[in-house]
Amino acid sequence: MACRLVNSGGSIKEVADVLRHRSLNTALIYAKTGKQMLMTRGSLTTFSIANDIAKYFAIIPAAFVTTYPQLSALNVMGLASPASAILSAVIFNALVIIFLIPLALKGVRYRPVGAATLLRQNLAIYGVGGVVVPFIGIKLIDLLIAAVGLA
Repeated sequence: MACRLVNSGGSIKEVADVLRHRSLNTALIYAKTGKQMLMTRGSLTTFSIANDIAKYFAIIPAAFVTTYPQLSALNVMGLASPASAILSAVIFNALVIIFLIPLALKGVRYRPVGAATLLRQNLAIYGVGGVVVPFIGIKLIDLLIAAVGLA
């Protein structure tokens, strides 16, 4: 490109301006892509942590209720049995991974907002979603397992 501009009568200054402009555009694209990747990683991490915490609160009381009967008060989901609780959590975990792959590949849309605003939005969407979705998903899978009689 540079040789073509100089050979076609363009000055060295014009060539330098074109190259500088192209470099600036490339740098801006890389910066935007980097921020989008960082936002996606943060969103997925927020969801993952909230999801794991919710699964532990859903499964531990049901799984250990036979050993520690006092934990039955913490079994707020009313899961059918310890075996179905664990099986439901394993199935749910496999399904969540499948549903998160497109988000990880596509990425979270980059919006130029402040860090505090971005953190609040991340916690509201992915944090709350990471807590609510496992409770609903595990309970539905547990109902299905109990109806079919697998555990």
